[in-house]
Amino acid sequence: MIRSVPSRHYEIADDLRQQITTGHIEPGERLPSEASLADRYKVSTVTLRSALAVLQGEGLIEKIHGKGNFVRRPPRKIVYVGGWGTLDPWTAAETALRVTVRTNTVPAEGHLTTLLNVPTGSPLAELFCISHEGESPHGLARIYIPRDQAPAGVLDDESSWRETATRFAVLSSPPATVRETVCARPPTPDEASGLRLRSAVAVLAVTRVAIDATGRVVEAALLVFPGDRVDAVFTTHHVTDERQKQR
Repeated sequence: MIRSVPSRHYEIADDLRQQITTGHIEPGERLPSEASLADRYKVSTVTLRSALAVLQGEGLIEKIHGKGNFVRRPPRKIVYVGGWGTLDPWTAAETALRVTVRTNTVPAEGHLTTLLNVPTGSPLAELFCISHEGESPHGLARIYIPRDQAPAGVLDDESSWRETATRFAVLSSPPATVRETVCARPPTPDEASGLRLRSAVAVLAVTRVAIDATGRVVEAALLVFPGDRVDAVFTTHHVTDERQKQR
């Protein structure tokens, strides 16, 4: 009977996996450099990288460009509260979420003209937002507002990053109506890179449109969350007709 011999990179992956699962290498800890690990296991860097790729595919480690390979922390879910873009209001302090924002002015094109009901070329304030817990990204959002409706100060420092509260919303007061479309789908390459996702992880995509009392669209937001790190909660309030109350 012929027994198959495990490939060397699987043996290395097994050894590193054991060190991670037993706590010898802790969550958030940086692994030794690839060259150092290759020397330790007496293999080429190609074989070593194949071993790391196995662990990356399992979600045990992640490679951060320019920094190295790190043991992934167990994913902690946040809550997206439908209706006005709040992130995890009950445990925001515990999870230490933060949202950073980069602003810009762009012309309305394609689907944005439909979402915001504006002519092609209309100036829009664009806010690109990323939420993090420590080094771990939890969500992305692109928020668009007609340029003349942007709150004072929003575009003071275009193209610079700044930190905000734990919200994916810009307007200070709630609009009259919020319409949200939610779907699960594979991430785009940019989303997978920005959220540091494995290719097998789907994302929860939310398209949110806010409308004021006059019927004008005042904000459109395109939000993306890793499917394994978010729960979305939507609450419906039923309005009772006054005539029914009087019966």
